[in-house]
Amino acid sequence: MTRFSVNGRAVTVDAEPDMPLLWALRDHLGLTGTKFGCGIAACGACTVHVDGQPVRSCSFSLGEAEDKHVTTIEGLSDNRSHPLQQAWIAEQVPQCGYCQSGMIMAAAALINDKPHPTDEDIDAAITNLCRCGTYARIRAAVHHAAGDA
Repeated sequence: MTRFSVNGRAVTVDAEPDMPLLWALRDHLGLTGTKFGCGIAACGACTVHVDGQPVRSCSFSLGEAEDKHVTTIEGLSDNRSHPLQQAWIAEQVPQCGYCQSGMIMAAAALINDKPHPTDEDIDAAITNLCRCGTYARIRAAVHHAAGDA
């Protein structure tokens, strides 16, 4: 049994502690906004926040989440009102959309740490992969959400 909080709610998951957090979120808690991409922490589709820091949940074990605070894409806003979600829409970032929840979570961590990031800051902090290549739109959306656009 692993106890932690997800999106401000205390939860307990009865699963092996070496299970990736990704599967605990999706299969045990029904939070399917976090996506499986590669399974080796390379693509970032599974990015969530653990105690405010972005982590790739496919390689972060459930046991490591014990007593921690996890935020998923569902926890940013229940009605798409988070500034990044609004900026993603305004800048028409998604094409296929698969990587977008992980991208938004990486961007949210960046803006939390650096409220007015430069293009270089964005490129350094958001190492997620987008197979559609919307990187210019992602940068524009981050600047938009930061109030710099």
